[in-house]
This record gives sequence, structure tokens and C-alpha cells, in this order.
Amino acid sequence: MMTKRIDFIVKRLQGHGFKTYLAGGAVRDMLLRRTPGDIDILTQAAIPEIQAVFPDQTVRVVGKTFSICIINGIEVSPGRAGSDAADFPESDLAGRDFTINAMAFDPFSEKIIDPFNGRKDIEDRVIRFTKDPLKRIEEDPVRMVRACRFLALIKGSFSLTTLNALHAFRDLLAGGVAKERIGHEILKAMALEKPSLFFSALQRTGLLSYIFPSLDRCVDLDGGPHHGETVFEHCLLVGDALLARLPVMRLAGFMHDAGKFDAARLENENLSFAGHEDHTREVLNDLTTLRFSVRDMDYICALIKTHMRPLTAETTPRAARRLLSMLDGYGLSYREFMRMRIADKKGNLAKTPYTLFDIRVRLKRLLDEIHQSSALTIKDLDISGHEIAGLLNIPPSPEIGKIKEMLFEKVLDDPILNRNDELKKLCLSFQIKK
Repeated sequence: MMTKRIDFIVKRLQGHGFKTYLAGGAVRDMLLRRTPGDIDILTQAAIPEIQAVFPDQTVRVVGKTFSICIINGIEVSPGRAGSDAADFPESDLAGRDFTINAMAFDPFSEKIIDPFNGRKDIEDRVIRFTKDPLKRIEEDPVRMVRACRFLALIKGSFSLTTLNALHAFRDLLAGGVAKERIGHEILKAMALEKPSLFFSALQRTGLLSYIFPSLDRCVDLDGGPHHGETVFEHCLLVGDALLARLPVMRLAGFMHDAGKFDAARLENENLSFAGHEDHTREVLNDLTTLRFSVRDMDYICALIKTHMRPLTAETTPRAARRLLSMLDGYGLSYREFMRMRIADKKGNLAKTPYTLFDIRVRLKRLLDEIHQSSALTIKDLDISGHEIAGLLNIPPSPEIGKIKEMLFEKVLDDPILNRNDELKKLCLSFQIKK
């Protein structure tokens, strides 16, 4: 866990008589045998004292409510009670959110300071607020979402007092909380081994209805005759089946069937969700509230809208070309489409997941057309708008775009037509029909 930069900072501060430790998540991750994501150095020195210790380094002071120093890219936090605090670092650790994050570690003596039994809670896999749960939540209601993320991280459970506090004070999440911070916690959860534990914890505590009401309403929604699980359970299985290194796609997996609530209909006494992939409004409302970027929202929406497009061993070349064209229109690659299809099948308990052979056959259908077809997007047509305007003696106008769309439809059906002379003949035939 120690690097030269960390070693340098800790040694110099300790050499000047200031108690200095690694703290918080770095210690937690060390005990979990995980590579720490962020290193937080906690020191007894105050900001002016830190600056005085490092006159030969670039020291940036950031933060308004609680200022910290950035030294060589490493965060160094001064003790909250100041350098005169006799009970440092315990005085600082007491203000942290959970016991598993309220430990300090001296990397040279290898001593762990653990005033709230966080080490035991890690061993028992229990999430517990430090001291008074209400005070911790009132200080920052987003800690309730973090509680669910850390539960998923350690694959554990809530202590009874923590669970009761989350239930009792969940309304605080609807107050003046910066919603983008909740979105940030959600994306962090997507990097976990099983983010479904995060969503399950949100649902169990009642927090999901404040964050993703579009998904929360699917908790008891029957999956229909083609599924062996509820819609909510299916979404959790699909999200877990996607890659942790693709967090936004993974989030799309968790949300991909939320539109089934709006699409649900009884047809011949069977539950049907026909067209559910087009019901994206409520999901987009949730993502907008959470301040997700337009780019991420468009991407999630594209994955939802395309995930039902069929691709089988019997898919014709024409259908494969149309699928590829549609994906291009949504800004998606065939790889992204296939990842969603594979995860969607894996998350259906009534069906067998794709075998490697199944996947290869479907990929071949697409790759054959990618390699053989000369026009999979309208930009690939072997004729320009300028040529069309000159051929038909019309000025630049939206009509040229409509003509190109008609040409593209013809080429999708028969790629051989994507030759300049053939396209010109088609343009003239369109004009005659008019």
C-alpha cells in the first residue's frame, strides 16, 4: 500500500513531531485485502503547519467547509480538533461515517488505531454507523446511500441500529441533497463484484423509491410467462452479468426493463410487455434528477431501446444489415449490443444462457455483413447530396435527405445497388414516380 510519495509525506510529518496515519478507506481496503482506491493521510498538523513542513513541495489547499492539502497528488487531512488535541486521531475518527472507515494505520509501526471496533465489523461483515446514527445522517444524508454501497462491498448486512436509522430517516434524502453526489455513489457501486447487493439494500431500506422510482415499482412485478423471476430480480441479474469496467453500460443493465411497468398488459390471460423497450421516460426522469450527463443518458437510453432487437442463428443477411444500421443510428457498436443480449439471456431464470457456440453464430451473422456490405450507414452511399441535386435539378433542401434515406433503404435490401450508376438510376425512378 505504501508508495514513495506516501512514504515521503508520512515520514516528513512524523519527523517534525506530528502524529500521521493512513486513514479511512485505505485501512479498510487493506484489511479486506483490496487495492485501495484513494489514499487519505491524516495528520495532527494544521494547514499552516503542513505548509511549513513542505516548503520545497507544491502544496494546494482545497475545500471550503473542511480544508485539506494536496501534496504531490496525495490528500493530507489536518485533524479536525487541531494539533493540540490530546486524543488524536480518535477525535477525528469519531466524526467519520462508519466504523469500517473509522480506523487509522501507522505504516511504520504497523499499528492500527480502531476506537470503534471497525476491524471486528469487517470480520463480521457488518455496516454500522460511528456513534450516533442520526447525527451521522443529519451531517450528510448521502451517507445512507454509502451505507448500501459499503454493504455491497463487504457482502454483509446492516447492524440493527443502522437498519432502523436508514428506515427512520430516509426522507432526508429528498431534501437539499446534491443529487449528483448520489449519482456518483451509484457509479462507484457499478464497479463492485455484485452491484445487485447495492440495489437490494436500497430497496430493503426504502431508499430506492427516492433514487430510482422507475425501478422500485418493478419489485413485485411478475416477469411474465417467459421468465422465472420478477422484473426487479431480472434487472439485478442482468446488471451483475455485465462488466464492472463499463459502469454506465452496467447501470443500463439494471434499468433495461424498468419500462415493463408501463407496458404491462394482459393478452389472452397472459402478461405481456410488448414494446417495453420504448418506455424510457421514467428512467430518463430518474437519471435527470440524479444529474447524469446527457451523454450517459443517451447511451443508457440507446441500450434500452435496442436490447430487444432479435438476432438468432436464422437471422437473414438483410435483417443483420438493418440491425447494424439501427445500432449505428443509436451510436452503438455490435459489441455493446451483444454484451447486453448475452447478459439479458443470462438473467432469465426460465431460459438457458447462450453457449459459446450460440454467441459465435450470432457474431458471425453480424461480422459477415460488416465485412461484405459496402453501406451499413447512410454516409456509406456511393452518391453525394450534391450529385443528387445536380441530377434532379433541385436546390439543396430537406428533400435531398429524404431521397438519400430512400436510397439507403434500397441498399440495405440489396447491397449490390450501392454503385454510383445504380443509385443515379434509382434517383431518376423516384422522380418519375412523383
